[in-house]
Amino acid sequence: MKLNVKRTALVGLAFMSISAFWQLYDFSVPLILKDTYAMGDTAAGAVMAMDNIVALFLLPLFGALSDRCRMKMGRRMPFMLFGGFAAALLSLAVSPLTQRAPLWAFLVLLALLLIAMATFRSPTVALMPDVTPKPLRSKANAVINLMGAIGGALMLLLTNFLLRETVNAAGQTVSDYTLLFMTVAFLLMAAMLVIRFVIPERRLAAETEAINRRLEADKPAEPEKAGPARKLSRGEMTSLVLILCSVSLWFMGYNAVTTAFSKYAIQVFEVQKSTAANCLLVGTVVAIISYWPVGVLSSKLGRKKMILGGIALLMAAFLCAGLLKELTFVAYILFALVGMGWASIGVNSYPMVVELASGSDVGKYTGYYYTFSMAAQVLTPILSGWLLEHVGYWTLFPYAFVMLTLAMLTMSRVRHGDSRPETRKGIEALDVED
Repeated sequence: MKLNVKRTALVGLAFMSISAFWQLYDFSVPLILKDTYAMGDTAAGAVMAMDNIVALFLLPLFGALSDRCRMKMGRRMPFMLFGGFAAALLSLAVSPLTQRAPLWAFLVLLALLLIAMATFRSPTVALMPDVTPKPLRSKANAVINLMGAIGGALMLLLTNFLLRETVNAAGQTVSDYTLLFMTVAFLLMAAMLVIRFVIPERRLAAETEAINRRLEADKPAEPEKAGPARKLSRGEMTSLVLILCSVSLWFMGYNAVTTAFSKYAIQVFEVQKSTAANCLLVGTVVAIISYWPVGVLSSKLGRKKMILGGIALLMAAFLCAGLLKELTFVAYILFALVGMGWASIGVNSYPMVVELASGSDVGKYTGYYYTFSMAAQVLTPILSGWLLEHVGYWTLFPYAFVMLTLAMLTMSRVRHGDSRPETRKGIEALDVED
């Protein structure tokens, strides 16, 4: 059985456009709030937490609604088309609105935009397993994640060319994000149209379900994995709690930097907005390149060691970045280390959580993982934003360093959930056939 890489990549176009949107959102909205509306960092952090608050409630809702959808075009496609086009149209209104509308109108637009994105994010993620047989889903997921990373890197790269500086009526120089939001709108609409007309969802889903049934019929019984949910031992429960606490802590550290770095670079390094995006671009590209070697090392050393190594890289990079007074070549090296470290964590953290689950409760454990990661991303923009505003911008990297130090402490005490020597894992998913 071979993975249809071309078809999987086409499905991944939707995830690529979603990642491009979030990259632009995280980069531009903090700057719009600061430059256009003179909003303080604490309040801006609260606004930047809105997307994660919305996600906590709406992602499970629309995922469940799409499960029960029985429209002719499929279960996921109606949500993807409606949400994708709604988000695209709302994106086109962002820049014009900031030039003439009050803050409350901009916040209403952001709220509508976040709701539109939430309507199709879960259905988009669910489309891949719908049209991919179970044995190939890990491979397909790697292709999807790579498409997402490419979308984020593409948007950071385009920031260098499409970000415009204009002079307003008061003689002030302001940033014009119109071309960037137009690009995101085009990507969203194009991705949804390509998927709609190239991916016959209902037929492929039916074929996939038939394949899965045949595989289950031929598969020897595995009582422990396929049976009812088992109760974790005390040691396993302790490890699960420690892993989930670690997830929250490293997301709090990493997300604080990625959310506020554009403002930090402009304030501390005194660079242009497009230049500030280059460090994040370096981190994203290096993360993409790192997936394969991280996977190979994970299969030899184990998940826990790779995660601890990734945390150590982030700690070292953030500690050194906090000492920089200007944006030099050293900063790009440090963000390359950030990309390597984050790849080491990302490849191995979720598998450690579901390693503790039996077959019937993998979804529940997946919910645990995303609840802890999203809750961290709700809290950290507010907490780190308060520190930026009331203590100083110098607190950004020390804050991230402290969070990662705590994650190192909790993760070092985990005793369960690591990979088994005979099991292929992590980035084995990249070993795909066409």
